[in-house]
Amino acid sequence: MTASRAPAEPDVREFEATVESVDGREVVLDETYFYAESGGQPADRGTIDGVPVADVTERDGEVVHLLDGGAESLPEAGETVSAVVDDAFRTYCARAHTASHVLYGAARRTCEDLGYAGFDISETKVRVDLTTAEPLDDADLVELERLANRAVWDSLPVSWETLSEDEARALDGIAFNTKTEEGAMSGGEAVRVVTVGERGGERDDGGNPPTWDVAACGGTHVRNTSEIGPLSVLDRSNPGEGVTRVEFAVGPTAIDHEAAVHAAALDAATALDARVGDLPDAIDRLRDRADRLEADLRAATSDLLAARLRELPTTEADADGATWAVGTVEDADPNDLREPAQRALSAADSPDAIAAVGTGDAPFVVAAVADDAGGEGDGDATDDAPDAGAVVAAVTDEFGGGGGGGPTFAQGGGLDADPEAVVAWLRDR
Repeated sequence: MTASRAPAEPDVREFEATVESVDGREVVLDETYFYAESGGQPADRGTIDGVPVADVTERDGEVVHLLDGGAESLPEAGETVSAVVDDAFRTYCARAHTASHVLYGAARRTCEDLGYAGFDISETKVRVDLTTAEPLDDADLVELERLANRAVWDSLPVSWETLSEDEARALDGIAFNTKTEEGAMSGGEAVRVVTVGERGGERDDGGNPPTWDVAACGGTHVRNTSEIGPLSVLDRSNPGEGVTRVEFAVGPTAIDHEAAVHAAALDAATALDARVGDLPDAIDRLRDRADRLEADLRAATSDLLAARLRELPTTEADADGATWAVGTVEDADPNDLREPAQRALSAADSPDAIAAVGTGDAPFVVAAVADDAGGEGDGDATDDAPDAGAVVAAVTDEFGGGGGGGPTFAQGGGLDADPEAVVAWLRDR
């Protein structure tokens, strides 16, 4: 069995080893400092005797190095080889993995009924899946980011050790479940435990564990939180019932993200003639103003539509003997015409009813009958009164589409005809 020494000695980047076996492009060494993909941390990159390592996996208790297929020659069993672990990628993964522990430690201090549901490192971001009593909101994300960066600033020590399972489970507040055990137990009874902060002491006034975070974990880590650098929360989502996924960045991605957020805040402040710190108040004022303007616009639009409907030419329909105002209306939605139509019908010398056909790519028809012509409310029209619903039904029977409504207001859409043709048909009916 050749377990990776990377978790125990994460600072090693170059080493020599003897090739134990070669199977095609798969190479097993007598010892290795390459990290095999496990528990959400990706495999190390690097070279073996100059040949790029495409992947590293653990199989049947052995660390298998998959070498690049483009190599002209591969090492043979028994040879001593020189191996180099990609320093930049290993450093990033160690920082990102420790950052996930720091974020979980922050969540311990902000979330109730906290649980761990998964973890993953990609090249641009890290995700941690949390189970919490309540979904996290924007304020929770801000507090998680603040606490995590404070833990980085406080330069907390990071340590790891191997304990028996009983000893590990006895540690106060340890994160220990089927997700975190992957890579931590290596198939035996010993458990690798990673601690952020000093262990020991009493819980604080908030009931938080004495250390920042303690977890069963088989990954590579930095030795001090100050090595992580800036941490920036990017987003949250809910991939499953009771699970909140928090995505964050460390290192250059975090720096770029914070710079972009700062630039956006400055642009917004300039546009609103305010300081960045005053943006919430400025936005509230802008929202209030927008609400007032929207209300004014709705009222003005209603007045305009009522005026347009009052200007429609009238005709007397043979079908019901009522006087109808019939014509087209532009730049209108059928749902916006009910109130203007009733206002137009309530004016002096108004017709008994209105039929308006909307122009544009999706012609529609709206019919409205004055309240005093059709009784009180939908369905109360007298037998000899014009019926808005019947008119719309007749139009859709003639020109296609569908719709519905009552005696005093009805609408239909999807008409397969030119609006002027529908108007002509209404005038001649």
